[in-house]
Amino acid sequence: MWGLATSPVQLGNSGANLTQSKEKIPGWQMGGITAGPVEDYLYSMLPPRDEVLAEIEAEAAKRDIPIVGPVVGRILQQLAIMIGAKTVFEMGSAVGYSTIWWARAVGKEGRVFYTDGDRKKATEARKYFERAGVADQITVGVGDALELLSEQKQEFDIIFCDVDKEDYPRVLRLAVPRVRKGGLFVTDNVLWSGRVADKKNTEPSTKAIREFNRLLCSSPDLFTTILPVRDGIAVAVKK
Repeated sequence: MWGLATSPVQLGNSGANLTQSKEKIPGWQMGGITAGPVEDYLYSMLPPRDEVLAEIEAEAAKRDIPIVGPVVGRILQQLAIMIGAKTVFEMGSAVGYSTIWWARAVGKEGRVFYTDGDRKKATEARKYFERAGVADQITVGVGDALELLSEQKQEFDIIFCDVDKEDYPRVLRLAVPRVRKGGLFVTDNVLWSGRVADKKNTEPSTKAIREFNRLLCSSPDLFTTILPVRDGIAVAVKK
């Protein structure tokens, strides 16, 4: 999935008209939340990724595989480093792109739990983990992410939610008790290409994300901020 965005965008009070690059952007970049030229700038500031991450990005663009992309990947890794995370449970991992970012953050002594319902994606992910040198740090689970999390008895430093959007409210109730105090509950796609702000949009996925965001931001057990990057990342600290 590819997209073009070439119309001028007016930013702030400066009155400057900035035009987004005419180059094709990969579908996983999504766009629509941050002004196009600013989006271009954010991606232009990133250092080059290694061979494995770059290959996953290219494959994801070609095959329309959902990945968080490098801007969000760096945020995830930074969050884990900031709290000294050693255990991460990832709900909805696809081909393991974000799993690699988490694994590099938790280090050799850490553990990342990969989950996905597609056995073929899990097999592909394992190959990437081997090539990236992080396979020994990752436990691969194939099946329903909510069921796999419900089987866990331990608390985690971070739980990352990127499952089917209709399940988001259920995930909140299941995940928060399994995050340690001072740990993070991180969620992707919480702005849903801006659809959450369209009151006329009554799609089940949009309604579910709206309800999730309301519950997340009003929870007395969490301190939450929504970052308007890519498709929106919610970062909640457990009090």
